[in-house]
Amino acid sequence: MNITILGAGAMGSLFGGLLAESGQAVTLLDVDDTHLQAVRQHGLRLETDAGDRQISALLACRPEHAPAAADLLIVFTKTLHTAAAMAGIGHVVGPHTRVLTLQNGLGNVETISRSVPMERLIVGMTNWPADKAGAGHVRSHGQGLVRLLAADGRPDPAVTRIAGVLDAAGLACAVDPQVWTSIWEKVAFNTALNSICAATGCSLGRLATTPPALSLVGSMIDEVLAVAHAEGVETDAARCRAAVMRALVEQVGHQPSMLQDVRAGRPTEVQALNGAVVEKARRHGLAVPHVETLLALVRLVEAVEAVA
Repeated sequence: MNITILGAGAMGSLFGGLLAESGQAVTLLDVDDTHLQAVRQHGLRLETDAGDRQISALLACRPEHAPAAADLLIVFTKTLHTAAAMAGIGHVVGPHTRVLTLQNGLGNVETISRSVPMERLIVGMTNWPADKAGAGHVRSHGQGLVRLLAADGRPDPAVTRIAGVLDAAGLACAVDPQVWTSIWEKVAFNTALNSICAATGCSLGRLATTPPALSLVGSMIDEVLAVAHAEGVETDAARCRAAVMRALVEQVGHQPSMLQDVRAGRPTEVQALNGAVVEKARRHGLAVPHVETLLALVRLVEAVEAVA
């Protein structure tokens, strides 16, 4: 399968590397020239529980230099960049290209559907951990999975085939009719862990040893899932809390993407997580005080880093 990854950060590179290693034809697209050059010159260094290796069987270039239409385009850009990123790759999205969003947060389907017909759009969720250790170098320790579904909800053999390709690459992928449950539970997971870590500078391991932080995580999960329920999505609070505790135990050194962005002086995805939850909560007349407070704190951290 001819697969193009839009956004070759930690997650995009992890998926691209594993797919290329499994025999797919993969192109990484990004605007980080240093990362792209390192991949072109030395291959992608990928450290996982399966070992440390260099993967050279993939292309890496800027979006404007991408080859012709892909069979599958996987979008990993940050939500705040989605519209601009999609506008710059019209030549990659052909009449038969399927587009899969595995991005964090809410609102990506709506944005991408302005560029791609809904019947060719796939919505998905992944909880694989990944950290960018340097140019051309990604680490991923611990386990994850991928769940996906045609965005229009209809059965689609192409979606099943794509799930099989991802699964064969070791990404534990399956078609899931309840994918929005998975997405909202991940929103709760990320809204809590990402924003707390970004505001405090803590890794997951530090949170695990601080009881007040764990209590705050639980309160934020409850608030997010209450909004999901108001949106008509059934979720499982116990399962979501278990996923958080598992991450705190298995991914001790992991720095969530929002914390990585803060430390690098980049804009975060807090609006697509905390911000989107707050907006939906207000429409339903729900109070989400902890989510709203962390939204304000992360925005303050962003402003301070921008001045610095």
